Amino acid sequence: MEARREAAREINYPPELRHSMVAALRKYNGDSPNLHLLAQPGTVAVVTGQQVGLFSGPSYTIHKALTAARMAAELNAQGIPAVPVFWLATEDHDFAEVNHVWSSDTGHQPLRFEVAAVNGKPRPVGGIAPPSYPTAQFRESLAQFPYGAEVAALVEEAYQPGHTLGQAFAHLLRRLLPHAGLILMDPLQPEIRALAAPFLREAVHAAPELTHALAERNKSLADSGYHAQVHVEDKTSLFFLLENGERQTLRREPSHYAAAAGRKLTPAELQSRAPELSPNALLRPVMQDYLLPTVAYVGGPAELAYLAQSEVIYRKLLGRFPLVIPRAGFTLLDARASKLLERYSLHLPDFFDGASALRERIARQLVPPQLNERLARTRGEMTAAMAELDSELLALDRSLESAFQKSRAKIFHQLGKIEAKAAREMLRRDSRAAADAAYLEGLLYPHKHLQERFYTILPFLAHHGLDLVDRLASHICLDCPDHIIVTP
Repeated sequence: MEARREAAREINYPPELRHSMVAALRKYNGDSPNLHLLAQPGTVAVVTGQQVGLFSGPSYTIHKALTAARMAAELNAQGIPAVPVFWLATEDHDFAEVNHVWSSDTGHQPLRFEVAAVNGKPRPVGGIAPPSYPTAQFRESLAQFPYGAEVAALVEEAYQPGHTLGQAFAHLLRRLLPHAGLILMDPLQPEIRALAAPFLREAVHAAPELTHALAERNKSLADSGYHAQVHVEDKTSLFFLLENGERQTLRREPSHYAAAAGRKLTPAELQSRAPELSPNALLRPVMQDYLLPTVAYVGGPAELAYLAQSEVIYRKLLGRFPLVIPRAGFTLLDARASKLLERYSLHLPDFFDGASALRERIARQLVPPQLNERLARTRGEMTAAMAELDSELLALDRSLESAFQKSRAKIFHQLGKIEAKAAREMLRRDSRAAADAAYLEGLLYPHKHLQERFYTILPFLAHHGLDLVDRLASHICLDCPDHIIVTP
Protein backbone atom coordinates (compact mmCIF):
# COMPACT_ATOMS: atom_id res chain seq x y z
CA MET A 1 0.00 0.00 0.00
CA GLU A 2 2.83 2.39 0.77
CA ALA A 3 4.29 1.77 -2.69
CA ARG A 4 0.95 2.75 -4.20
CA ARG A 5 0.80 5.94 -2.17
CA GLU A 6 4.42 6.79 -3.04
CA ALA A 7 3.76 6.27 -6.76
CA ALA A 8 0.73 8.57 -6.53
CA ARG A 9 2.76 11.24 -4.69
CA GLU A 10 5.43 11.21 -7.42
CA ILE A 11 2.94 12.29 -10.09
CA ASN A 12 3.19 15.95 -11.06
CA TYR A 13 0.37 16.33 -13.57
CA PRO A 14 -0.13 19.91 -14.81
CA PRO A 15 -3.70 21.22 -14.32
CA GLU A 16 -3.83 22.56 -17.89
CA LEU A 17 -2.86 19.14 -19.30
CA ARG A 18 -5.49 17.46 -17.13
CA HIS A 19 -8.15 19.86 -18.39
CA SER A 20 -7.20 19.38 -22.05
CA MET A 21 -6.87 15.62 -21.72
CA VAL A 22 -10.28 15.22 -20.11
CA ALA A 23 -11.81 17.32 -22.88
CA ALA A 24 -10.17 15.13 -25.54
CA LEU A 25 -11.23 11.92 -23.81
CA ARG A 26 -14.78 13.20 -23.38
CA LYS A 27 -14.94 13.90 -27.12
CA TYR A 28 -13.97 10.27 -27.82
CA ASN A 29 -15.85 8.50 -25.02
CA GLY A 30 -18.78 10.74 -24.26
CA ASP A 31 -19.34 11.82 -20.68
CA SER A 32 -19.01 9.43 -17.74
CA PRO A 33 -18.58 9.46 -13.94
CA ASN A 34 -14.95 8.38 -14.30
CA LEU A 35 -14.19 11.31 -16.61
CA HIS A 36 -15.63 13.63 -14.00
CA LEU A 37 -13.37 11.93 -11.46
CA LEU A 38 -10.31 12.22 -13.73
CA ALA A 39 -11.00 15.96 -14.05
CA GLN A 40 -10.45 16.36 -10.30
CA PRO A 41 -6.94 17.32 -9.09
CA GLY A 42 -5.11 14.37 -7.57
CA THR A 43 -6.97 11.65 -9.50
CA VAL A 44 -4.57 9.05 -10.94
CA ALA A 45 -4.93 6.54 -13.76
CA VAL A 46 -4.41 2.79 -13.89
CA VAL A 47 -3.51 2.13 -17.50
CA THR A 48 -3.50 -0.92 -19.72
CA GLY A 49 -3.80 -1.38 -23.46
CA GLN A 50 -3.73 -3.66 -26.45
CA GLN A 51 -3.58 -3.69 -30.24
CA VAL A 52 -6.98 -3.28 -31.86
CA GLY A 53 -7.38 -6.89 -32.99
CA LEU A 54 -10.28 -8.33 -34.95
CA PHE A 55 -13.29 -9.31 -32.80
CA SER A 56 -11.57 -8.06 -29.60
CA GLY A 57 -8.33 -10.01 -30.14
CA PRO A 58 -7.05 -12.64 -27.67
CA SER A 59 -8.91 -13.26 -24.41
CA TYR A 60 -6.15 -11.66 -22.37
CA THR A 61 -7.28 -8.30 -23.76
CA ILE A 62 -10.31 -8.59 -21.50
CA HIS A 63 -8.21 -9.91 -18.63
CA LYS A 64 -6.02 -6.80 -18.83
CA ALA A 65 -9.01 -4.47 -18.76
CA LEU A 66 -10.56 -6.29 -15.79
CA THR A 67 -7.26 -6.14 -13.87
CA ALA A 68 -6.95 -2.39 -14.44
CA ALA A 69 -10.54 -1.86 -13.33
CA ARG A 70 -9.93 -3.90 -10.16
CA MET A 71 -6.75 -1.96 -9.37
CA ALA A 72 -8.55 1.37 -9.79
CA ALA A 73 -11.39 0.16 -7.55
CA GLU A 74 -8.94 -0.89 -4.82
CA LEU A 75 -7.14 2.44 -4.96
CA ASN A 76 -10.43 4.31 -4.62
CA ALA A 77 -11.32 2.14 -1.63
CA GLN A 78 -7.95 3.06 -0.07
CA GLY A 79 -8.54 6.78 -0.49
CA ILE A 80 -6.57 7.32 -3.72
CA PRO A 81 -8.97 8.55 -6.42
CA ALA A 82 -8.26 6.50 -9.57
CA VAL A 83 -9.77 5.61 -12.94
CA PRO A 84 -8.97 2.76 -15.37
CA VAL A 85 -7.76 3.82 -18.83
CA PHE A 86 -7.41 1.51 -21.84
CA TRP A 87 -4.85 2.64 -24.44
CA LEU A 88 -5.96 1.51 -27.90
CA ALA A 89 -2.75 0.71 -29.78
CA THR A 90 -4.09 2.12 -33.03
CA GLU A 91 -0.71 3.47 -34.21
CA ASP A 92 0.85 0.02 -34.52
CA HIS A 93 1.41 -0.96 -38.18
CA ASP A 94 1.64 -4.75 -37.82
CA PHE A 95 -1.57 -5.52 -39.71
CA ALA A 96 -0.76 -9.23 -39.95
CA GLU A 97 -0.93 -9.45 -36.16
CA VAL A 98 -4.43 -7.98 -35.86
CA ASN A 99 -6.18 -8.96 -39.11
CA HIS A 100 -7.27 -12.36 -37.80
CA VAL A 101 -8.70 -13.98 -34.72
CA TRP A 102 -9.19 -17.53 -33.51
CA SER A 103 -12.52 -18.72 -32.21
CA SER A 104 -13.83 -22.27 -31.72
CA ASP A 105 -16.84 -24.47 -32.23
CA THR A 106 -18.69 -26.31 -29.46
CA GLY A 107 -16.14 -29.12 -29.66
CA HIS A 108 -13.31 -26.62 -29.12
CA GLN A 109 -11.84 -27.07 -32.55
CA PRO A 110 -10.10 -23.84 -33.63
CA LEU A 111 -11.72 -21.63 -36.29
CA ARG A 112 -9.83 -18.76 -37.92
CA PHE A 113 -11.50 -15.55 -39.10
CA GLU A 114 -9.62 -12.94 -41.10
CA VAL A 115 -10.01 -9.63 -42.93
CA ALA A 116 -8.17 -8.76 -46.11
CA ALA A 117 -5.48 -6.10 -46.29
CA VAL A 118 -6.23 -2.90 -48.18
CA ASN A 119 -2.63 -2.58 -49.38
CA GLY A 120 0.77 -3.75 -48.32
CA LYS A 121 2.11 -0.44 -47.01
CA PRO A 122 2.81 -0.03 -43.27
CA ARG A 123 -0.22 1.88 -42.03
CA PRO A 124 -1.53 2.49 -38.51
CA VAL A 125 -3.92 -0.43 -38.08
CA GLY A 126 -6.47 1.59 -36.14
CA GLY A 127 -7.29 3.66 -39.21
CA ILE A 128 -7.78 0.73 -41.59
CA ALA A 129 -11.35 0.06 -42.71
CA PRO A 130 -11.40 -3.40 -44.37
CA PRO A 131 -13.78 -3.90 -47.31
CA SER A 132 -15.85 -6.26 -45.15
CA TYR A 133 -15.83 -8.18 -41.88
CA PRO A 134 -16.58 -11.93 -41.57
CA THR A 135 -19.52 -11.34 -39.22
CA ALA A 136 -21.94 -13.69 -41.03
CA GLN A 137 -19.47 -16.58 -40.85
CA PHE A 138 -18.80 -15.76 -37.22
CA ARG A 139 -22.51 -15.81 -36.39
CA GLU A 140 -22.82 -19.21 -38.06
CA SER A 141 -19.91 -20.58 -35.99
CA LEU A 142 -21.68 -19.57 -32.76
CA ALA A 143 -25.10 -20.92 -33.73
CA GLN A 144 -24.88 -24.01 -31.49
CA PHE A 145 -23.84 -22.10 -28.37
CA PRO A 146 -26.52 -21.17 -25.79
CA TYR A 147 -25.74 -17.44 -26.02
CA GLY A 148 -24.32 -17.43 -29.54
CA ALA A 149 -26.98 -15.16 -31.04
CA GLU A 150 -26.41 -12.47 -28.37
CA VAL A 151 -22.65 -12.46 -28.87
CA ALA A 152 -22.98 -12.44 -32.67
CA ALA A 153 -25.31 -9.44 -32.43
CA LEU A 154 -22.71 -7.46 -30.45
CA VAL A 155 -20.03 -8.29 -33.01
CA GLU A 156 -22.27 -7.24 -35.91
CA GLU A 157 -23.14 -4.02 -34.13
CA ALA A 158 -19.44 -3.14 -33.73
CA TYR A 159 -17.89 -4.45 -36.95
CA GLN A 160 -20.09 -2.78 -39.51
CA PRO A 161 -18.93 -2.03 -43.07
CA GLY A 162 -17.02 1.25 -43.13
CA HIS A 163 -15.92 1.05 -39.49
CA THR A 164 -12.17 1.10 -38.96
CA LEU A 165 -10.51 -1.58 -36.87
CA GLY A 166 -9.98 1.00 -34.13
CA GLN A 167 -13.62 2.13 -34.11
CA ALA A 168 -14.98 -1.41 -34.17
CA PHE A 169 -12.63 -2.66 -31.45
CA ALA A 170 -13.49 0.26 -29.16
CA HIS A 171 -17.22 -0.22 -29.71
CA LEU A 172 -17.07 -3.93 -28.89
CA LEU A 173 -14.87 -3.36 -25.83
CA ARG A 174 -17.43 -0.93 -24.40
CA ARG A 175 -20.24 -3.44 -24.98
CA LEU A 176 -18.35 -6.36 -23.46
CA LEU A 177 -17.27 -4.44 -20.34
CA PRO A 178 -20.19 -2.19 -19.42
CA HIS A 179 -19.39 -2.30 -15.69
CA ALA A 180 -15.62 -1.77 -15.82
CA GLY A 181 -15.77 2.02 -16.09
CA LEU A 182 -13.03 2.05 -18.72
CA ILE A 183 -11.93 5.29 -20.33
CA LEU A 184 -10.74 4.47 -23.85
CA MET A 185 -7.85 6.45 -25.36
CA ASP A 186 -6.96 6.52 -29.07
CA PRO A 187 -3.52 8.06 -29.75
CA LEU A 188 -4.52 8.72 -33.38
CA GLN A 189 -7.15 11.22 -32.19
CA PRO A 190 -5.94 14.65 -33.40
CA GLU A 191 -6.45 16.23 -29.98
CA ILE A 192 -4.28 13.55 -28.36
CA ARG A 193 -1.57 14.00 -30.99
CA ALA A 194 -1.50 17.73 -30.30
CA LEU A 195 -1.15 17.15 -26.56
CA ALA A 196 1.70 14.66 -27.14
CA ALA A 197 3.67 17.05 -29.38
CA PRO A 198 5.68 18.82 -26.58
CA PHE A 199 6.79 15.45 -25.22
CA LEU A 200 7.85 14.21 -28.65
CA ARG A 201 9.80 17.40 -29.32
CA GLU A 202 11.69 16.90 -26.07
CA ALA A 203 12.30 13.24 -26.93
CA VAL A 204 13.79 14.20 -30.33
CA HIS A 205 16.10 16.67 -28.59
CA ALA A 206 17.19 14.04 -26.05
CA ALA A 207 17.38 11.16 -28.56
CA PRO A 208 21.19 10.67 -28.53
CA GLU A 209 21.21 10.56 -24.73
CA LEU A 210 18.20 8.23 -24.63
CA THR A 211 19.70 5.84 -27.17
CA HIS A 212 22.93 5.69 -25.18
CA ALA A 213 21.00 5.04 -21.95
CA LEU A 214 19.05 2.24 -23.65
CA ALA A 215 22.24 0.62 -24.91
CA GLU A 216 23.67 0.71 -21.39
CA ARG A 217 20.46 -0.77 -19.96
CA ASN A 218 20.50 -3.55 -22.56
CA LYS A 219 24.05 -4.41 -21.58
CA SER A 220 23.07 -4.40 -17.91
CA LEU A 221 20.17 -6.74 -18.63
CA ALA A 222 22.40 -9.13 -20.58
CA ASP A 223 25.06 -9.06 -17.84
CA SER A 224 22.37 -9.95 -15.32
CA GLY A 225 21.24 -12.98 -17.31
CA TYR A 226 18.22 -11.39 -19.01
CA HIS A 227 17.65 -10.38 -22.61
CA ALA A 228 16.47 -7.16 -24.21
CA GLN A 229 13.08 -7.26 -25.92
CA VAL A 230 14.15 -4.54 -28.38
CA HIS A 231 17.61 -4.45 -29.94
CA VAL A 232 19.15 -0.98 -29.73
CA GLU A 233 22.12 0.37 -31.66
CA ASP A 234 23.42 3.82 -32.62
CA LYS A 235 21.09 4.03 -35.64
CA THR A 236 18.02 2.99 -33.71
CA SER A 237 15.28 5.60 -33.96
CA LEU A 238 12.67 6.01 -31.26
CA PHE A 239 10.24 7.46 -33.79
CA PHE A 240 8.16 6.71 -36.86
CA LEU A 241 6.74 9.37 -39.17
CA LEU A 242 3.00 9.43 -39.86
CA GLU A 243 2.75 10.69 -43.41
CA ASN A 244 0.28 10.09 -46.24
CA GLY A 245 -1.59 7.58 -44.14
CA GLU A 246 1.55 5.50 -43.59
CA ARG A 247 3.76 4.87 -40.58
CA GLN A 248 7.22 5.31 -42.05
CA THR A 249 10.40 4.00 -40.51
CA LEU A 250 13.12 6.49 -39.55
CA ARG A 251 16.81 5.65 -39.07
CA ARG A 252 18.96 7.87 -36.88
CA GLU A 253 22.22 9.12 -38.39
CA PRO A 254 24.80 11.40 -36.71
CA SER A 255 23.30 14.61 -38.11
CA HIS A 256 19.88 13.63 -39.43
CA TYR A 257 17.17 10.99 -39.71
CA ALA A 258 16.94 8.89 -42.87
CA ALA A 259 13.39 8.46 -44.15
CA ALA A 260 11.80 6.73 -47.15
CA ALA A 261 13.02 7.44 -50.70
CA GLY A 262 16.39 8.69 -49.44
CA ARG A 263 14.96 11.74 -47.69
CA LYS A 264 16.89 13.34 -44.85
CA LEU A 265 15.21 15.09 -41.94
CA THR A 266 17.14 17.07 -39.38
CA PRO A 267 16.20 16.82 -35.70
CA ALA A 268 14.85 20.38 -35.94
CA GLU A 269 12.58 19.34 -38.82
CA LEU A 270 11.31 16.39 -36.80
CA GLN A 271 10.61 18.65 -33.85
CA SER A 272 8.60 20.96 -36.09
CA ARG A 273 6.54 17.93 -37.18
CA ALA A 274 6.07 16.53 -33.67
CA PRO A 275 2.29 15.93 -34.06
CA GLU A 276 3.13 13.62 -36.98
CA LEU A 277 5.62 11.52 -35.01
CA SER A 278 4.74 8.11 -33.60
CA PRO A 279 6.81 6.55 -30.79
CA ASN A 280 8.42 3.12 -31.05
CA ALA A 281 7.72 0.31 -28.56
CA LEU A 282 10.16 1.66 -25.96
CA LEU A 283 9.10 5.31 -26.11
CA ARG A 284 5.35 4.66 -26.42
CA PRO A 285 4.66 3.81 -22.75
CA VAL A 286 6.60 6.89 -21.66
CA MET A 287 4.52 9.11 -23.94
CA GLN A 288 1.39 7.45 -22.57
CA ASP A 289 2.40 8.26 -19.02
CA TYR A 290 3.31 11.82 -19.94
CA LEU A 291 -0.24 12.25 -21.24
CA LEU A 292 -1.85 10.57 -18.21
CA PRO A 293 -1.35 10.71 -14.44
CA THR A 294 -0.40 7.03 -14.47
CA VAL A 295 0.11 5.44 -11.08
CA ALA A 296 0.32 1.87 -12.40
CA TYR A 297 0.50 -0.01 -15.69
CA VAL A 298 -1.12 -3.42 -16.13
CA GLY A 299 0.65 -5.63 -18.66
CA GLY A 300 1.55 -9.12 -19.73
CA PRO A 301 4.98 -10.76 -19.46
CA ALA A 302 6.39 -9.33 -22.72
CA GLU A 303 5.19 -5.81 -21.94
CA LEU A 304 6.76 -5.91 -18.50
CA ALA A 305 10.04 -6.95 -20.11
CA TYR A 306 9.81 -3.94 -22.46
CA LEU A 307 9.45 -1.71 -19.42
CA ALA A 308 12.77 -2.99 -18.05
CA GLN A 309 14.29 -1.13 -20.99
CA SER A 310 11.92 1.85 -21.07
CA GLU A 311 12.57 2.62 -17.40
CA VAL A 312 15.70 4.61 -18.31
CA ILE A 313 13.64 6.82 -20.66
CA TYR A 314 11.05 7.34 -17.93
CA ARG A 315 13.71 8.57 -15.54
CA LYS A 316 15.24 11.01 -18.02
CA LEU A 317 12.01 12.45 -19.51
CA LEU A 318 9.46 12.11 -16.69
CA GLY A 319 11.60 11.74 -13.59
CA ARG A 320 9.38 8.92 -12.32
CA PHE A 321 8.30 5.37 -13.09
CA PRO A 322 4.83 3.93 -12.43
CA LEU A 323 4.04 0.75 -10.59
CA VAL A 324 4.04 -2.33 -12.81
CA ILE A 325 1.18 -4.78 -12.28
CA PRO A 326 0.99 -8.23 -13.92
CA ARG A 327 -2.37 -8.78 -15.61
CA ALA A 328 -4.67 -11.56 -14.43
CA GLY A 329 -4.42 -14.80 -16.39
CA PHE A 330 -7.20 -17.33 -16.81
CA THR A 331 -7.88 -20.68 -18.41
CA LEU A 332 -11.59 -21.45 -18.62
CA LEU A 333 -12.98 -24.96 -18.34
CA ASP A 334 -16.44 -26.30 -19.02
CA ALA A 335 -18.14 -29.08 -17.07
CA ARG A 336 -16.98 -31.81 -19.46
CA ALA A 337 -13.36 -30.67 -19.44
CA SER A 338 -13.35 -30.47 -15.65
CA LYS A 339 -14.57 -34.07 -15.39
CA LEU A 340 -12.06 -35.29 -17.98
CA LEU A 341 -9.14 -33.68 -16.19
CA GLU A 342 -10.18 -35.43 -13.01
CA ARG A 343 -10.77 -38.76 -14.77
CA TYR A 344 -7.33 -38.79 -16.37
CA SER A 345 -5.51 -37.12 -13.46
CA LEU A 346 -4.41 -34.24 -15.69
CA HIS A 347 -3.28 -30.69 -14.90
CA LEU A 348 -2.68 -27.77 -17.24
CA PRO A 349 1.14 -28.20 -17.39
CA ASP A 350 0.60 -31.75 -18.67
CA PHE A 351 -0.46 -30.21 -21.99
CA PHE A 352 2.79 -28.32 -22.50
CA ASP A 353 4.76 -31.39 -23.67
CA GLY A 354 2.75 -31.78 -26.86
CA ALA A 355 -0.08 -33.85 -28.26
CA SER A 356 1.70 -37.21 -28.36
CA ALA A 357 2.80 -36.95 -24.72
CA LEU A 358 -0.73 -36.02 -23.69
CA ARG A 359 -2.26 -38.96 -25.56
CA GLU A 360 0.28 -41.30 -24.04
CA ARG A 361 -0.51 -40.00 -20.57
CA ILE A 362 -4.23 -40.53 -21.15
CA ALA A 363 -3.51 -43.95 -22.62
CA ARG A 364 -1.67 -45.01 -19.50
CA GLN A 365 -4.82 -44.29 -17.52
CA LEU A 366 -6.67 -46.76 -19.76
CA VAL A 367 -4.37 -49.73 -19.23
CA PRO A 368 -6.19 -52.37 -17.10
CA PRO A 369 -5.11 -52.09 -13.45
CA GLN A 370 -3.90 -55.71 -13.34
CA LEU A 371 -1.66 -55.12 -16.34
CA ASN A 372 -0.34 -51.93 -14.78
CA GLU A 373 0.38 -53.83 -11.60
CA ARG A 374 2.15 -56.59 -13.53
CA LEU A 375 4.30 -54.09 -15.46
CA ALA A 376 5.15 -52.20 -12.28
CA ARG A 377 5.97 -55.45 -10.47
CA THR A 378 8.14 -56.60 -13.35
CA ARG A 379 10.00 -53.30 -13.37
CA GLY A 380 10.54 -53.55 -9.62
CA GLU A 381 11.74 -57.17 -9.79
CA MET A 382 14.10 -56.34 -12.64
CA THR A 383 15.45 -53.31 -10.77
CA ALA A 384 16.18 -55.47 -7.72
CA ALA A 385 17.72 -58.25 -9.80
CA MET A 386 19.90 -55.79 -11.69
CA ALA A 387 21.12 -54.26 -8.44
CA GLU A 388 22.16 -57.69 -7.14
CA LEU A 389 23.84 -58.58 -10.41
CA ASP A 390 25.66 -55.24 -10.47
CA SER A 391 27.04 -55.90 -7.00
CA GLU A 392 28.25 -59.40 -7.88
CA LEU A 393 29.83 -58.28 -11.17
CA LEU A 394 31.68 -55.47 -9.40
CA ALA A 395 33.03 -58.00 -6.91
CA LEU A 396 34.22 -60.17 -9.79
CA ASP A 397 35.76 -57.49 -12.01
CA ARG A 398 35.17 -53.71 -11.84
CA SER A 399 35.96 -53.39 -15.55
CA LEU A 400 32.58 -55.01 -16.26
CA GLU A 401 30.69 -52.05 -14.77
CA SER A 402 30.52 -49.92 -17.93
CA ALA A 403 29.28 -52.73 -20.15
CA PHE A 404 26.73 -53.78 -17.53
CA GLN A 405 25.29 -50.27 -17.19
CA LYS A 406 24.87 -49.98 -20.95
CA SER A 407 23.11 -53.33 -21.09
CA ARG A 408 20.95 -52.41 -18.11
CA ALA A 409 19.88 -49.18 -19.81
CA LYS A 410 18.94 -51.07 -22.98
CA ILE A 411 16.85 -53.57 -21.01
CA PHE A 412 14.89 -50.85 -19.24
CA HIS A 413 14.53 -48.93 -22.48
CA GLN A 414 12.90 -51.96 -24.06
CA LEU A 415 10.65 -52.41 -21.04
CA GLY A 416 9.61 -48.78 -21.33
CA LYS A 417 8.79 -49.31 -25.01
CA ILE A 418 6.57 -52.27 -24.11
CA GLU A 419 4.75 -50.15 -21.51
CA ALA A 420 4.25 -47.32 -24.01
CA LYS A 421 3.04 -49.66 -26.75
CA ALA A 422 0.52 -51.19 -24.38
CA ALA A 423 -0.75 -47.75 -23.46
CA ARG A 424 -0.98 -46.63 -27.10
CA GLU A 425 -2.85 -49.79 -28.03
CA MET A 426 -5.43 -49.07 -25.36
CA LEU A 427 -5.82 -45.55 -26.71
CA ARG A 428 -6.22 -46.87 -30.24
CA ARG A 429 -8.93 -49.22 -29.06
CA ASP A 430 -10.74 -46.55 -27.12
CA SER A 431 -11.92 -43.95 -29.63
CA ARG A 432 -13.70 -42.06 -26.89
CA ALA A 433 -10.42 -41.46 -25.11
CA ALA A 434 -8.90 -40.13 -28.33
CA ALA A 435 -11.85 -37.77 -28.70
CA ASP A 436 -11.43 -36.69 -25.08
CA ALA A 437 -7.77 -35.87 -25.72
CA ALA A 438 -8.67 -33.78 -28.78
CA TYR A 439 -11.41 -31.99 -26.85
CA LEU A 440 -9.08 -31.09 -24.00
CA GLU A 441 -6.24 -30.03 -26.30
CA GLY A 442 -8.54 -27.81 -28.31
CA LEU A 443 -9.82 -26.09 -25.19
CA LEU A 444 -6.75 -25.84 -22.96
CA TYR A 445 -3.73 -25.70 -25.26
CA PRO A 446 -4.81 -24.99 -28.84
CA HIS A 447 -1.96 -24.96 -31.35
CA LYS A 448 0.47 -25.14 -28.42
CA HIS A 449 -0.70 -21.84 -26.94
CA LEU A 450 -2.37 -21.01 -23.67
CA GLN A 451 -6.08 -20.59 -24.25
CA GLU A 452 -6.06 -16.89 -23.33
CA ARG A 453 -3.28 -16.15 -25.81
CA PHE A 454 -5.03 -17.92 -28.69
CA TYR A 455 -8.82 -17.65 -28.56
CA THR A 456 -10.93 -14.54 -28.44
CA ILE A 457 -13.16 -14.49 -25.37
CA LEU A 458 -16.27 -14.46 -27.58
CA PRO A 459 -16.92 -18.25 -27.86
CA PHE A 460 -16.64 -18.47 -24.07
CA LEU A 461 -19.21 -15.71 -23.69
CA ALA A 462 -21.39 -17.57 -26.19
CA HIS A 463 -21.07 -20.69 -24.03
CA HIS A 464 -21.33 -19.22 -20.53
CA GLY A 465 -23.21 -15.94 -21.04
CA LEU A 466 -22.28 -12.28 -21.28
CA ASP A 467 -22.00 -11.97 -17.51
CA LEU A 468 -18.91 -14.20 -17.67
CA VAL A 469 -16.69 -11.09 -17.59
CA ASP A 470 -18.17 -10.07 -14.25
CA ARG A 471 -17.57 -13.57 -12.90
CA LEU A 472 -13.96 -13.43 -14.05
CA ALA A 473 -13.53 -10.05 -12.39
CA SER A 474 -14.50 -11.61 -9.07
CA HIS A 475 -11.53 -14.02 -9.34
CA ILE A 476 -8.89 -11.30 -9.74
CA CYS A 477 -6.53 -10.91 -6.80
CA LEU A 478 -3.88 -8.24 -7.31
CA ASP A 479 -1.66 -9.78 -4.66
CA CYS A 480 -1.55 -13.09 -6.54
CA PRO A 481 -0.36 -12.98 -10.17
CA ASP A 482 -0.72 -16.74 -10.63
CA HIS A 483 -2.57 -18.18 -13.61
CA ILE A 484 -6.06 -19.21 -12.50
CA ILE A 485 -8.12 -22.18 -13.70
CA VAL A 486 -11.83 -21.30 -13.67
CA THR A 487 -14.91 -23.43 -14.24
CA PRO A 488 -17.67 -20.79 -14.68
